[in-house]
Amino acid sequence: MEDQELESGIVKKFIYVNRKAPHGTIYAHEALEVVLIAAAFEQDVSLAFIDDGVYQLKKGQNTDGIATKNFTKTFGALEMYDVEKLYVEKESLEERGLSEDDLSVDVEVLASSDLKKLFNESEVFFNF
Repeated sequence: MEDQELESGIVKKFIYVNRKAPHGTIYAHEALEVVLIAAAFEQDVSLAFIDDGVYQLKKGQNTDGIATKNFTKTFGALEMYDVEKLYVEKESLEERGLSEDDLSVDVEVLASSDLKKLFNESEVFFNF
């Protein structure tokens, strides 16, 4: 645990699970805001995208017709905040006819069983 300590405190393993489509509710946008806050406090942050949450990372989103801000480009900036662990559930991609090539950022695609292991290893779990 000593190697995880910082001057400001102890680093915790946070995982944020994104299950909702990117538009139509505030869940996706709020999840992204909370991730950025945790990263600002130098926590160990991971993001997982399952169910309709995989659409949050889909390339080429255009929100002009729904009169809302397209925040999805922010995912590309997460690396600047040392948020580099993005995971997508393989089964969710397949069920929606998507592949890793359809996504706007680099991710690690994991089977559901491997994703559950990751959840169990995390100390703080947020579900959006």
